[in-house]
Amino acid sequence: QVQLVESGGGLVQAGGSLGLSCAASGVAFRDYDMGWFRQAPGTEREFVAAISRRATIIDYAESVKGRFTISRDNAKNMVYLHMNSLKPEDSAVYYCAASFVSSWPLHRRNIDYWGQGTQVIVSS
Repeated sequence: QVQLVESGGGLVQAGGSLGLSCAASGVAFRDYDMGWFRQAPGTEREFVAAISRRATIIDYAESVKGRFTISRDNAKNMVYLHMNSLKPEDSAVYYCAASFVSSWPLHRRNIDYWGQGTQVIVSS
C-alpha cells in the first residue's frame, strides 16, 4: 500500500519560513518524480514545485521561485519543501505527489499518488 504522509504545516506570520516533509512508503521512491501542489478554498489544486527521481530536474511555479526550495533524500524516501518569505497568498493545503511517468512540467494528470495534505496558514 502506497502512502505519502506530509508533515510540517502550521501557522506562520508573513515573511516567515516553514518546512514541509513528505514520507513515502510502499513505493520504489527512487523511481518516482516527486512534487508539491497546493489548494486554497474555492480554487483548483495548483503546481508548486517538482523534483525528478535523480534530482537532476527541479521546477517551480513562478509564484514561488526564489522563495521555495524542493529537495529529496532517496535513502530516506523523503521529499521536502522549504518555504521562505511566506505571503498570505501562500496559505493553502499542501499536497505531496508522486509521478511514475517522467513528464515535465509535472501536471496533476500525471500524478499516481497523493498525500492527505497539510495545512499552511500565513497571517498578515
